[in-house]
Amino acid sequence: MAIKVLSVSDSQDELVDAAVALGDRYTKTLGLMTPPAYRKMAADGGLLVAVEDGAVIGYALFGLPKRSTHVRLAHLCVAEEHRRKGVASLLVQAIKDRNPQRVGIKAKCRRDYKLSGMWRSLGFVPRGETLGRGRDGETLDGWWLGLGHPDLFTDAESDALLVVAVDHGVFADLRGHTPPDGAEESQTLDASWLSDLIELAYTPQMFHDLRDVDDAAERKHQRAALSGLRELTPEVEAVAARCGELLQAAQQSQPGVPDDGSLRRRLRYVAETSCAGLQVIATRDTSLLQLADVAWEIARVHVVSPAVVTLHVDELRQAQVYRPADLMGTDFRSGEVAPDAEDSLVAFFDQSGSDSGSAFAERLRSFGHGSVVWRRELLRDGEGHPVALYVWGMDGRALKVPVLRTAAHRLEETLARQLLFQLKGLGRDCGAETVHITDAHLSPAAKAAAGDDGFFPYEAGLAALVVDVCGSAEEVQAAASSSSRELGRKQVELGPGLPAEVASSVERAWWPAKVIDSEMPSFLVPIEPRWSTELFNVPAMLLPRSEVLGISREHVYYRSSGRRGESAPGRLLWYVSKGANGQEGQMVIGSSRLDEVVIDTPEALFSGLEHLGVYGLEQVQAVATSGHAMALRFSDTEIFPRSVSLKRLDSLAKRLGLTYSLMSLSKISNELFQAVYQEGHRRT
Repeated sequence: MAIKVLSVSDSQDELVDAAVALGDRYTKTLGLMTPPAYRKMAADGGLLVAVEDGAVIGYALFGLPKRSTHVRLAHLCVAEEHRRKGVASLLVQAIKDRNPQRVGIKAKCRRDYKLSGMWRSLGFVPRGETLGRGRDGETLDGWWLGLGHPDLFTDAESDALLVVAVDHGVFADLRGHTPPDGAEESQTLDASWLSDLIELAYTPQMFHDLRDVDDAAERKHQRAALSGLRELTPEVEAVAARCGELLQAAQQSQPGVPDDGSLRRRLRYVAETSCAGLQVIATRDTSLLQLADVAWEIARVHVVSPAVVTLHVDELRQAQVYRPADLMGTDFRSGEVAPDAEDSLVAFFDQSGSDSGSAFAERLRSFGHGSVVWRRELLRDGEGHPVALYVWGMDGRALKVPVLRTAAHRLEETLARQLLFQLKGLGRDCGAETVHITDAHLSPAAKAAAGDDGFFPYEAGLAALVVDVCGSAEEVQAAASSSSRELGRKQVELGPGLPAEVASSVERAWWPAKVIDSEMPSFLVPIEPRWSTELFNVPAMLLPRSEVLGISREHVYYRSSGRRGESAPGRLLWYVSKGANGQEGQMVIGSSRLDEVVIDTPEALFSGLEHLGVYGLEQVQAVATSGHAMALRFSDTEIFPRSVSLKRLDSLAKRLGLTYSLMSLSKISNELFQAVYQEGHRRT
């Protein structure tokens, strides 16, 4: 009988269980994976099985990240007795056939398994290597299989790490000499496919718990093993204050809970995680897990089991790394570095080697000389502490950035992402065709974020294209060609009818490019002035926010659950409806990229997307119909230099022979989007 490849849903228990059983035969090479992880991936469309004579003889387990364009291959498994039948090839081909819109497939595999021949035979090519987190510190090869789309954008895929704090119980499961019963759940955190997605960390409380280990040899072994994790060092005073808040809340939520050393020790893990700027701590301690609601309400820390981390790594990672809601109404302020202030900045920003101390200050002073006019920008938080520093200037058709640093701060990753987007905006405003970051000691946070914005290695730094074209694929490609050649980049062929996901990658990597003849849809979204003010500061608040960070890169907008053709990725035009009490309105104010459309209960939406929004739970509930609401998650909002009035919108639509609706969100033609977008950016 021929081998068949089937997609498996989470409700097909027999097939899921068969895949789990097959995977359990090869845990030494595949790593541990819990049955719920199989079911979660199956529910998300990421489980395929190969069946022969009614038996499962192989399977592919993979993730489809919502915020990326690649497939993340976790397991490719074929029963030993059925190998050399082409099963692996059939599974990989099925992944390609079912996900044609994805740019490629990523996989990780230990080098010492000596499977490079297999990966090559399947069409994969090696793309770098990383160190695994297992006890032996194995080397993992990265493998990439393109799916026939422009491969420029593999450089634009960055998997920013989710940093997860662990308590002593999970740490002992992972690194102890004799792991206790149930340790397998924690050991899934060491799986190879998670190696570039998760980094494990520990807080000072770990040292206290290690001291209480009775066996001297085990204490020594575990202390030595700490070197493989990131050490967190939150401020002692802040931790003490947060512990007090957590203890009070715990006693209120659970009357009768004993105020003993055990409770305080558990809460200290939460407090230290929070004060270190992280949002996730993994534990198998049932008493600590029972305090999860308190930990989130007071400290904004997710207390979760290791299994939850592996099941929801993408959602947790995005919530932690990117927290734009914390920037709304921000007190962050930007200004030029004052003369003679260079020495005072040395302590705030990382330097090393020949760039340290007085040499760093002297380099900052040097940017007042030469043919390039440099701007030295310093960003301060609400308390006046320096949190970001960058120097930029135009050199021909390139915007050069010789200094880009972020200081240690709970929003450091968010700030880095905002600054990278702002640099592209500066390049566009100045007529630059490229942005070139030449800082040899670039902030680690900026390095982690740069790939998402299309930056790639160039001359010991990073570079990105700025393609200021809203037009056909041919027009976008032509505008990018000369810059690509100058940077030594491979010519990328774009054609009409690009899949929406590929077009979205192009528009992200080459921002502000818009590929109008692609399959990426466009929508017109009416929004009340009060919400456009909260989200975009248009109409402006009475107390203006920072122009630099007033608009976050990612946000969420809620509406009723009725479908009107919404699909992601897509483009949004924001139409501010008629205002009350003299508020400005009836105009298109800007555009965004639509990243996700989610329909669920108000409570579920708010729980998962609160970190992105300005809405409260009651406001989400108010827009719900039949118990459900819709969330539009969007990013990279551009406020038009010239708002497009309702009268002008009508004129543009009539000229194109097109219609639109302002009663609710409506799908519009890409041609109308192009006309409105170009009108909003018209300079004369």
